[in-house]
Amino acid sequence: MSEDAPQDAESQLPPVRMVAQYIKDLSFEVPGAPEVYSALRESPPEIPIGLDTSMRHLSEGNYEVVLKVNIEATVAGRTAFIFELAYGCVVEVNEQIVPNEAIHPLMLIEIPRQLFPFARQLVCDMTLGGGFPPLMLQMVDFAQIYQAKFGVAGQPLETPPAGAAIN
Repeated sequence: MSEDAPQDAESQLPPVRMVAQYIKDLSFEVPGAPEVYSALRESPPEIPIGLDTSMRHLSEGNYEVVLKVNIEATVAGRTAFIFELAYGCVVEVNEQIVPNEAIHPLMLIEIPRQLFPFARQLVCDMTLGGGFPPLMLQMVDFAQIYQAKFGVAGQPLETPPAGAAIN
């Protein structure tokens, strides 16, 4: 076979492709309205932010990745607002190019990194629409989150069974 011969269609596909991205679940509540707005004038809110990632094997070469954002802001011991988001995408992986041991960290580090700006914008828009100043999340090091959950990135990990969720 000469070097000018066309390659098969599989090897010409990109290594990773986002097929779709979507809001899987979104909730914003202001349970203490309207009194909470008066309380905010007197003291600043506490805003703990929870982030998590998960992946699920859908079919050969296809995975769902979900970035979850949970925020429960409080002021003077009362709930100011509750924000919950599950932002997902379907990712197609060319398994001829991407080694099996790289799929897990790819899905839980690089894909959430690409999803984060969209989730960050939703947080900003929803808090503003809820009557609060826009909350701008700071950038996140998903590699650090991955290492805290699973150990050093790049080390071989057990491949989860098809359909299994990884948190």
